[in-house]
Order: sequence, then C-alpha cells, then structure tokens
Amino acid sequence: MTKKMHAAVVEHFGKPLVLRELEIPTPGPGEILVKTEACGVCHTDLHAANGDWPLKPGLPFTPGHEGIGIVVAMGSGVVAVKEGDRVGVPWLFSACGHCEYCLQAWETVCASAQFGGYTRNGGFAEYIVADPAYVAHIPPGLNAQAAAPLICAGVTSYKGIKETGARPGQWLVVSGIGGLGHLAVQYGKAMGLLVCAVDIDDGKLAHARRLGADATVNATAPDTEAQVHKATDGGAHGVLITAPSLAAFKQGVGMTRKLGTCVLVGLPPGEFPVPLFDVVANCITIRGSFVGTRHDMAEALAFAAADRVKADIELQALAAINDIFSRLAHGDVPSRVVIDFAPS
Repeated sequence: MTKKMHAAVVEHFGKPLVLRELEIPTPGPGEILVKTEACGVCHTDLHAANGDWPLKPGLPFTPGHEGIGIVVAMGSGVVAVKEGDRVGVPWLFSACGHCEYCLQAWETVCASAQFGGYTRNGGFAEYIVADPAYVAHIPPGLNAQAAAPLICAGVTSYKGIKETGARPGQWLVVSGIGGLGHLAVQYGKAMGLLVCAVDIDDGKLAHARRLGADATVNATAPDTEAQVHKATDGGAHGVLITAPSLAAFKQGVGMTRKLGTCVLVGLPPGEFPVPLFDVVANCITIRGSFVGTRHDMAEALAFAAADRVKADIELQALAAINDIFSRLAHGDVPSRVVIDFAPS
C-alpha cells in the first residue's frame, strides 16, 4: 500500500480548499480504513468549509460525508465488516450507543455523535478512517458512484417522507426539486404516495414530472398555496421542505392539509416564520428531520438496489472541488456532483 494519499483540506474558513498529499491514516482499535471510490458533494460540505454553523469543525479538516469505498484494513476487535466489503462513510460517523436516544434507535440526535467530514475527516480523500458500527452497507449491484448521494441526500429525503406519516394513496408535497428533492419524488412514488412537486424553476418541475410526479406547481406564482390545495384536493397530507429558503418554509405550512405534517430538512439562515393561527386552528404538525438512522439507511439503499430510486449525478475529479463549491454557492448544480476516485 502506498504511504501517501491526496485529500482536499479546509485550512481556513471561507477560503478555497487546498489539495494536499497526506499520510494514509492507520485504523486504531475498533476502526476500519476505507479506500475511497467515490464521494458525493453536499451543500453541508460548503457550510462546513465556510464555518457557517455555531459548532464549527476544528481546522484543518477534510470534508465529505458521502464517501463510498472498499474496506482495506481493520484495527483490532472489528467484527461488523470484513476486508473487501463496500461501505459508505456517512454524516453520522458514530454515536455513544448507550444514551436515551441511542437506546431508542435515534442515534442521529445523540449528544455525543461525531459527524463525517465535520468533526471527523471525511471523504474528500483517497482513504477514510471509519467506525464499522456506523458505516452504510452497500447492497450488491449498486456501484459506488450511484450509492454516494444516497447515504446523505437519499436517506435524508427518505427519512423526511417517513416523518410526514403520509400513507400510500395520500398526497406528498416535495418543495425544492434539487439534490434531495429529485430523490424525494422518487422515494414518494416508490412508497405509494401521490406526489406534488413545487419549485421556482420550470425545468426542475419538468424533471419532476419525468420522475413520476403527479402534479407540479411553480412556487413563484402568487397563489402557489391555493394551486397546491386544488391539485391535492385540500392540501397535502405530508409536506417535505428540502429548499433552503424561508419563503419555502412558510409556503410549506400553507400547503399542508388539516391534521397534516410539514417536515423540514432544509437549513436556511434566519428564523422560521410560523403562521401560528393556521397551525393551531388546523392542527398541523411541524417537525424537523435530521438525516436518518442506520435502519433508515438500509431501507433507503434497498429501494435503489431494487432500481426504484436513482440519483442524477455528475462525475468530477477531486481537483475540481473548488469549482464545484463555487457552483453550489451560486445554485448551479442541478442534482448531485460525485467525486470519482476511479483510476483514469
């Protein structure tokens, strides 16, 4: 095994990532080493690199929480995986395993959770150290490039739909048909739901129709909420807001049917303007949803392995990461970019 690897490193918040040649890490007890085949690029990576959130990563660090690769080395005591397995190293890098949330299989909100590409070095590197208890197990037949966006965008959108409580035959609104939303449309249809796609871009709405959306509404229309109520015969039973927009959040509540649930997964800056009278009078539930558990991950990947869900991806090299980030910042990434580590 070569002793060096290439990685894209954040050395200063808000500055371009630096391509470095680093020592390949050695897995410690209870850890594994993954040789990266592909890593998706998420908007969260951009937030991490800019230091946008109150809890900032320690500098320097390597972003990336959609890394897929092959286990090539293991520390002592590892039994959950074996060398040669294809795994994903997701946002939820690890959790304590014994707090009240972990014991309820809600490890995503564990106070001691570690996060890939944030508090632990991530997948913008040729090798990743991982916790074998928390890696995603990639089903046979699903290649690394196709799997990469699913271990973040896929599981996040899938879990969000589950959290709406919408049942087969009921209406789901997906607001924002980008990296998460185009997957949410597919998951919604695979789960037996009627899907209404909402976006400000007619091209993305056309894409949603090609993916199976039953109705589409442009969010720039002055009567967007009324159009959604008409299309869904009274409002959606479940609304999933993936768009990082406060306007979308406010619209989402207005699109929700009485007794329905509006789930928030986007993270726009600012305070959420909640229409309290409507929420109370219509008995609407507003719920946050944060990625997904290991069980959710297995289910989300199973849909893809069964060819029910497929991410739209654009392959790029690691050297293009700063250009990718610039495009993300300007909204110029239609779906998901995946960094391809395959030999040229």
